[in-house]
Amino acid sequence: MSLFGEWREDIRCVFQRDPAARTPFEVLTTYPGVHAVMAHRLAHRLWRAEWRYPARLLSFLARLVSNVDIHPGARIGARLFIDHGAGVVIGETAEIGEDVTLYHGVTLGGTSWHKGKRHPTLGDGVLVGAGAKILGPITIGAQARVGANSVVVCEVPPACTVVGIPGKVVKVREAGRLNPYGVDLDHHLIPDPVGKAIACLLERLDSLEKRVEAGDPIVSGSQQQLYQSCDPDNDICENDCAGGGIALGQVPGHRRTTTLGTTAD
Repeated sequence: MSLFGEWREDIRCVFQRDPAARTPFEVLTTYPGVHAVMAHRLAHRLWRAEWRYPARLLSFLARLVSNVDIHPGARIGARLFIDHGAGVVIGETAEIGEDVTLYHGVTLGGTSWHKGKRHPTLGDGVLVGAGAKILGPITIGAQARVGANSVVVCEVPPACTVVGIPGKVVKVREAGRLNPYGVDLDHHLIPDPVGKAIACLLERLDSLEKRVEAGDPIVSGSQQQLYQSCDPDNDICENDCAGGGIALGQVPGHRRTTTLGTTAD
């Protein structure tokens, strides 16, 4: 595709993902994320033609205007949309598929000083929330979503959602109807692992208190010793707790997190 054809698609895709966009002229003249991507299209062509310094200079000037730092060596697919633009950094060996959306503050960074592949690869349709950091030569599968302020350092399978520091793959609850353009911006629907762990803890405490009141000797004796010897852990509760989960002591070697630490059989 020609350079002008790529620019036209970069402008048109904004109307599918930003309800504030009104006219192509407004997008072309007031959207710093669009300015950064358009400048990168040209800088990348210069880079591939071995005009390295002009490419770096163009990227530097684009950063002054848009506050988006994209290395001219990065490979970016069609219809990348950088919403707001501020603070986005994309490294030299980063690869971005088609129809990807990045919000402000996103970093596609490296974790090595080696000159080889050291930046992430994002599949088609990936959405990365504000402030998220994706670090290292890892792959984020197609249609995956990265929650705001997450730090991702491991591979993410396609069509999954990852949240937290470090990022963990979680399930998204079903709610509402999908955006007709296929871009889901409902960040509030992302599960809260910490909230889930606290809810599990409260249910377990309620269950244990009832057993203590009933004079259960297992709880009043050996259970207390388990809590005294537990070590902190950062695992989250993966199952429903009281009533539907796995009771403590039923699975050998099972570890579960509470605010008191972890318990282990």
